[in-house]
Amino acid sequence: MSQDSPRELLAQITLSDDDERPSKSQLKREMHALQALGEAIIAMTPGERARFPLSDDMLAAVEETARIRSHEGRRRHMQYVGKLMRRENLEAIQAVFDEVEHEARRRDLAFHRLEAWRDRLIEEGDAAVEAFVADHPDVDRQTLRQLIRNAQREREKGKPPASARKLFKLIRDTAGL
Repeated sequence: MSQDSPRELLAQITLSDDDERPSKSQLKREMHALQALGEAIIAMTPGERARFPLSDDMLAAVEETARIRSHEGRRRHMQYVGKLMRRENLEAIQAVFDEVEHEARRRDLAFHRLEAWRDRLIEEGDAAVEAFVADHPDVDRQTLRQLIRNAQREREKGKPPASARKLFKLIRDTAGL
């Protein structure tokens, strides 16, 4: 199967309203896209999967997937999942995928901001500490300064960034992420 995103997979499925029948190739592309979409849903954790508006038949097929061990059996089962996907509400599934994607983007941006804080604290020292404490007054200043000093020493000596990781964890916990 291809490594397309759920958005790309759903875009491949065209629900045409015109009188013209889709070509055999188009039907195969749609079938493969639905099958890949089903695989993407199966690969999710049960908590993530619970957000999707899936029918009882689809949920049973997803649970059944974990018990199938043989390669050929799994291949046939994935074809069955693709067939079941045709009956699902693709617009609602797309909306949930969009929401999950948006949350992931927000989370990534938040982590990038935290990484920027970590790098700024290590590079600028006390000037950055005051700015960070102004934004997060509940941080333990002594631990923060100690981790910054240790991270600076590690960077100078070319050692693994253990203190930088601890500093990131402290920043993340302080920011509430």
